[in-house]
Amino acid sequence: MLFAKPLADLIAELERLPGVGPKSAQRLAFHLLKVPLAQTQRLADAIVRARERLCFCSRCQNVSEHEVCEICASARRDEHLVCVVAEARDIAAIERVNEYKGLYHVLHGLLNPMDGVGPEQLRIRELLERLGPDSNVTEVIVATNPTIEGDATALYLAKLLKPLGVRVTRLAHGMPIGGELDYADAATLLSAIEYRREM
Repeated sequence: MLFAKPLADLIAELERLPGVGPKSAQRLAFHLLKVPLAQTQRLADAIVRARERLCFCSRCQNVSEHEVCEICASARRDEHLVCVVAEARDIAAIERVNEYKGLYHVLHGLLNPMDGVGPEQLRIRELLERLGPDSNVTEVIVATNPTIEGDATALYLAKLLKPLGVRVTRLAHGMPIGGELDYADAATLLSAIEYRREM
């Protein structure tokens, strides 16, 4: 055994976190051993508090401290628009732009049959319930990443939602602002040409 058992256990638990490999887990563990005990206690308390107090919004499936999140509860949001995202963290990215004023719906993943993720593992049923006969939603914006899984999820949702009479749109993708053509890969250029708009 390379490390004392408590340290080995800490490293093993940190390695379970997404994006944390063995070396990063060791670095984090040794960092936590160096900081004052009060600091590690605050971290531990914050983790436990988050797990105890947070839930998913009953309307949009966003992470919330209450049954209905602040976005869904706000009277200033446009109830005719719903932006569908893969993960709750995607909401923060869209909100940073400070232009979108509609509501959200979080799928908690993307379709990925190779990893056993089908429609029943995502929050698609909840989305369909939101778009029932009493719904005020007129447009659903699918804001999934332009990946194989994101595109498959977007196409699946479009097939499900169009018969409900709502407009289904997708975020445009292509050349980034400030990008140069000679540095763009073929897929990015193809997408930019395909999703071009009239001037």
